[in-house]
Amino acid sequence: MTATTLPAPASARRTITRPRGLVWTVLRLHRTALCVWLAFVAATAGFLLWLTGPAAEATQRKLEMFGYGGVLEASSSSATLFAFTSGAYNDLFYDPDTLITLASFAVALFAAGPLIARELEDGTAQLAWTQSVSPARWLAAKLAVPACFLVLGNGLLAALYHRLWDAHSNLLVAGITPRALYFSLGPATVAAPLLGLALGALIGLAVRRTLPALALSGFAYFLVYAFRGNHWPFQGRYTQPEPYSHSWAIDTTGAKVPDPGCYADRHCLAEHHIVRFAREYLPSPDYWPRQLLETGVLLALAALAAAAAFAVLRRRAV
Repeated sequence: MTATTLPAPASARRTITRPRGLVWTVLRLHRTALCVWLAFVAATAGFLLWLTGPAAEATQRKLEMFGYGGVLEASSSSATLFAFTSGAYNDLFYDPDTLITLASFAVALFAAGPLIARELEDGTAQLAWTQSVSPARWLAAKLAVPACFLVLGNGLLAALYHRLWDAHSNLLVAGITPRALYFSLGPATVAAPLLGLALGALIGLAVRRTLPALALSGFAYFLVYAFRGNHWPFQGRYTQPEPYSHSWAIDTTGAKVPDPGCYADRHCLAEHHIVRFAREYLPSPDYWPRQLLETGVLLALAALAAAAAFAVLRRRAV
């Protein structure tokens, strides 16, 4: 006598299908943006690891073989991505900072446009609100899901960048005017795109039109970034022309001497017996208190923007 297996009832089959709910809906609806973000994090992390390993080792060997003047002579003729000269490495060192900054702008644009305004403009958000999903839960899921990926991705990139700075900042050309690397080496790197996310959501809810929301969110985040770069009180204690750092040169005896300001002139370097440069962005006692204070301010602004977004949604959804 053989036993037969009866098919499971439809209700049981439904319990083992794909996960459902607001989180799954947000992930499925914006899977393209999620894939782009994951690819960006993976590519930037790989770039940082390459700068920490093979690129730094090749640059260090060139410095040991030819000295600083020899490196400058080589870089003037072939400062390409694969030249591994001091000049090329110096330029590449700052590229992740640019990528992270652009990603924060992209987050603000995405939050204002595809994440919020487009669904309000198309009516899909209103449809979700009629299907046992309250407007507050809808917005909470819209903000919480991308915020988790932003924290994890930017946290990884900030940790790798800080590791790169600690290990190989001595290979940078100190005579070149520094960029605001301070903004990409600590927890403020994680808080800044969260502010962009909250600002974008607020503007998307207020405008409810995709293209205007994109334009306004980009402009609003640009104002935040410009203020952060020029007037932020947590940057450092140094005055113009280099508010973020000070640099010095090291001669053939190993002594610290003032930077002669002729990093691209081999004859000037030889005259001053300069063999390398060094730079300090912020003294270590100052760095973490300023970073943590800035992170707190950014998170507080993000919380205020998120609270304002919920207030706008509550008024518009009534």
